[in-house]
Amino acid sequence: MNADTVVYPLLKYVVLGPAMRVAFRPAVHGLHHVPRTGPVILAANHLAVCDSFVLPLMMPRQVFFLGKQEYFTRPGIHGRAMAAFFRSAGAIAVDRSGGRAALAALKECRRVLERGDVLALHPEGTRSPDGRLYRGRTGTARLALQTGAPVVPVALEGTDRAQPPGTAVPRPARVTIRIGPAMTFADHGTRTHRDVTRTVTDQIMQAIQKLSGQEYVDEYAVPAARR
Repeated sequence: MNADTVVYPLLKYVVLGPAMRVAFRPAVHGLHHVPRTGPVILAANHLAVCDSFVLPLMMPRQVFFLGKQEYFTRPGIHGRAMAAFFRSAGAIAVDRSGGRAALAALKECRRVLERGDVLALHPEGTRSPDGRLYRGRTGTARLALQTGAPVVPVALEGTDRAQPPGTAVPRPARVTIRIGPAMTFADHGTRTHRDVTRTVTDQIMQAIQKLSGQEYVDEYAVPAARR
């Protein structure tokens, strides 16, 4: 048993979980749609930094998720402690500069699915700047097609009130999680041609939008640092 196997349940059930349940009073609908065994991709909208902690909190299985590389590379003792915390929480470092820089993270995501675990992704690629749902990037579809893992659409509501942009520490606010039926794409085979991944991505985003009720914007969201 490695350290992360011990730390993850400690964070979820002893350290962070109880406090988050009190602060967010999460209501979950459709949890039965999440397979209890085997690989699965949770594809969720993205409203706040705390999304990556709220969603795993309510899942019966350990959830792995992407975290920006800066969380893992800060210098000093504080930086090393932060990196250890995120790794233990199930985070996978991703370089968001684009292109080939993110390939290592995608390979690690694929390994998570190939060993039968749960991976949470935000197809928008970054937090929504205004609460609307933005065009999805195709990495989620590519992983689903390559691994055959079902995609479970998820809508988070209220996390942007709990942690508005620029807020480091979340504040109490009611959070709701809506989970839709699993989606499979076996009819597309394992092809990852651009047209196929775009079609599958749009289907995933439509399912998320149906759950969230957000206004849809057919353009990519721009990270706050680039606006």
